[in-house]
Amino acid sequence: MRKILFAAASIAALGLVGPASAQSPIVIKFSHVVATNTPKGLASEKFKELAEKYTGGKVKVEVYPNSQLYKDKEELEALQLGAVQMLAPSNSKFGPIGVKEFEVFDLPYVLPDTKALRKVTDGPLGAKLLKLLDAKGMTGLAYWDNGFKQMSANKKLITPADYKGLKFRIQSSKVLEAQFRGLGVVPQVMAFSEVYQALQTGVVDGQENTWSNIYTQKMHEVQKYITETNHGYIGYIVVTNKKFWDGLPADIRAQCEKAMKEATAFGNAQSKKENDDAMAEIKKSGKSEIIKLTPDQDAAMRKAMEGVYKDVAGRVGQPVIDEFLKETRGATN
Repeated sequence: MRKILFAAASIAALGLVGPASAQSPIVIKFSHVVATNTPKGLASEKFKELAEKYTGGKVKVEVYPNSQLYKDKEELEALQLGAVQMLAPSNSKFGPIGVKEFEVFDLPYVLPDTKALRKVTDGPLGAKLLKLLDAKGMTGLAYWDNGFKQMSANKKLITPADYKGLKFRIQSSKVLEAQFRGLGVVPQVMAFSEVYQALQTGVVDGQENTWSNIYTQKMHEVQKYITETNHGYIGYIVVTNKKFWDGLPADIRAQCEKAMKEATAFGNAQSKKENDDAMAEIKKSGKSEIIKLTPDQDAAMRKAMEGVYKDVAGRVGQPVIDEFLKETRGATN
């Protein structure tokens, strides 16, 4: 795979030389792993529309959804090598490449609501975290929302004991691994594109995801129960290859930044609607029973996951966790 990425990067580099002399459009390949009709998919299409409009056609954005180019594990390396110019990986993906601070977003119940989230992403803490990507040859451009996660399985998940012994698909994140081990679950790291088949064939028993991802990937068709937990958050960091971004003419870069800012506002506004609509469609399909926890059941789940904070403090960094909690706890109504 690495040889293929190197070859693709070489071709991409040659391509960047040609357009300048021939005055052809600058091509931005934007790769992602989810469906077009998701918050990320819609935001990336909006960025394409606005970037091409604001640059007067000097930039051409090619969007590749649904892992058409790269799967989860491959895309960040592809970006670093220059085989693609833009990605929007989930926060979890940056831990395995050495920027572990982003895994603070994976802590269970760390974000009580969207207001608390926005205080982090739009404030100095969010900007400080994005700066950490420079050392990895990336420039962080924006935070995009997907939404809050729910639990699904082929058995009812109501109490912490219900999770014991189940195999759950997770993203590659030590925080998520600790979260599920705390519940007695066997976590299995798996690419997003492989989850439906793994659930269908019983390779894994369950998974956690947003309503939008569950619905667009048809996971509700192979899971009998979905418990509305809102226990975690899935968001994305829009990143570009730093060398590519810094090499853009200043006026082009400014127009792309404007397009990104507007696409971010559009996509994040769409996030709640897409998740609400997806939940309604799942309910209407009758293929999954949606379980709503009582306040006592919710409290029991929160208590069961409290230990995760201590377990991962050495990895994520206690100062980052403390700073994050200071922002989010002060942000709610």
